[in-house]
Amino acid sequence: MSNISKAFENKKAFIPFITCGDPDLETTAKIVREAVANGASLVELGIPFSDPTAEGPVIQGANLRALTGGVTTDKIFDLVKDLRKDVTVPMVFMTYANVVFSYGSDRFFKKCSEVGIDGIILPDLPFEEKEEFLEDCHRYNVDLISLIAPTSKDRIAMIAKEAEGFIYLVSSLGVTGTRTEINTDLESIVKIIRENTTVPCAIGFGISTPEQAKKMASVSDGAIVGSAIIKIMEKYKKESPKYVGEYVKSMVDAI
Repeated sequence: MSNISKAFENKKAFIPFITCGDPDLETTAKIVREAVANGASLVELGIPFSDPTAEGPVIQGANLRALTGGVTTDKIFDLVKDLRKDVTVPMVFMTYANVVFSYGSDRFFKKCSEVGIDGIILPDLPFEEKEEFLEDCHRYNVDLISLIAPTSKDRIAMIAKEAEGFIYLVSSLGVTGTRTEINTDLESIVKIIRENTTVPCAIGFGISTPEQAKKMASVSDGAIVGSAIIKIMEKYKKESPKYVGEYVKSMVDAI
């Protein structure tokens, strides 16, 4: 059984997304620990990339700041190794296929396994091309997490049947970023997912308030939040761990 399933045992999961190295890796480590201390069930760690096509301006900005600050994939592996001294919740990477390609797929996933990464999300990897990485993922026990979008339609059942770790259900069309309201008929998508897999399903993209998180978690197994957290980090920089912790607690309490 995947380690990721522990995040969803007997509770709704709150999943924060954090761009590694914004403003620096030392602050990232403190933010992750604060988030976990305040109830985060699983943590998504973003490996910065120069062309993050799924991201809106907030997370794009975080990627740019991290890369300008000299963050590398190897430094992020060292960060995870340090976090694993005391952080026991599942952790997954979110990055882009080119990051894995340029590092070398076998080498990348071997390193994931060594430092304690449980899964990976690659938003620019089409479901039909996942075989590119799947063998290496399975060799090193790293779950390749599938995304399902409102446009997946006839492919929802097919993606769900082969899903592992958890399913990332994209709440709305477009890129990441906070939204005032989410109008997608998510219940019908979750129904199809449930009919085809027992793998948990969490909803992300656009969630920023406790009310939204509660609503999303009521129709799925959890809520994922990125841009709202990155905004806190952008505002408070090295002082942000405390504020991120307070925000995470408000979201965990809501769901």
